[in-house]
Amino acid sequence: MTHETRPRDFALVAFGGVLWGTGGLAGAALADTAGLPSLTVAAYRLLGGGGVLLLALAATGALRGLARTRPAVVRIVETALLAAVYQAAYFAAVQRAGVAVATLVALGAAPLLVAVGTAVSARRLPSARTLVALALALGGLVLLVGPSDAAGPGTAAGALLALVAAAAFATMTGLNRRSVPGLGPLPLTATSFTLGGIVLLPFAAVAGSGLSTPSDAQGWALLAYLAVVPTAAAYSAYFTGLRHVPATTAALLALLEPLTATIGAVVLRDERLGVAGVVGAVLLAAAVVVLRPRRAGSPTMDAPGRAAGHLSRSDAARARSANTSGVVRASDPREGPAPR
Repeated sequence: MTHETRPRDFALVAFGGVLWGTGGLAGAALADTAGLPSLTVAAYRLLGGGGVLLLALAATGALRGLARTRPAVVRIVETALLAAVYQAAYFAAVQRAGVAVATLVALGAAPLLVAVGTAVSARRLPSARTLVALALALGGLVLLVGPSDAAGPGTAAGALLALVAAAAFATMTGLNRRSVPGLGPLPLTATSFTLGGIVLLPFAAVAGSGLSTPSDAQGWALLAYLAVVPTAAAYSAYFTGLRHVPATTAALLALLEPLTATIGAVVLRDERLGVAGVVGAVLLAAAVVVLRPRRAGSPTMDAPGRAAGHLSRSDAARARSANTSGVVRASDPREGPAPR
């Protein structure tokens, strides 16, 4: 069994990050047009995204086979609470410390936390390729987001809340790399996000002036987009690819969110991107290139650089010395893959 990342799964996780970036643009437009509090938007986003998926799965009959075992229920509840904590803590951090600090801490700390957790559990340092990608991505994030405003009285509290958001996202990423029998990525996203939205609703009602709603068709359209595209579709793609993508790689690919949001802001909102921002965008893109799956060998290869049925000189010498029956064995499938 190979542990190499499959290009399809890598693309799904990256696609999730790109879709999250469009959510930032939609959220900014929603704040301009509807004036909804951020925590209310977070609750509606989770509830709407999970609800849309639940309706789609129910219509296709996919919910009939949903596992009702204790491990499945525990995973749904854990993911729901982590999603709710991530959304609430991140938006609270934005209110107290500003977008720059919240983004730097929440999105920058998440891959670091995942990398440390993975190294501790595996008792092995990350590969050189992962460390290079980490350095490129974090450096690019700092340059892309830019320097924050002067520190205010709420900056320290906001940074701490952003760190809580990072820990929630990192835990959710590591947790959902292990699948639960009978619980696929789509049912998981549908049930956990619906539950997470329900959990956030009372907090949104208490924190704001009630649960206000958009007052025009444009506001409802933006809210529907937030629920369907950067929530239901994005997290479904992310959780689907996550089963076969290393957790650190997945957390780094989530940094495509600010990259996509920045490019979209330049194109759609006429915002300007300075030299530092351009360099940051290039570094983030370079990190994705470094992490991309290496092209596998052809189906006729049984080890790197050695075609099946063709032996290197050293292999041929060993085969001649060990073979006493006149049959040359190219490889033994019981030996497993060559160490990487």
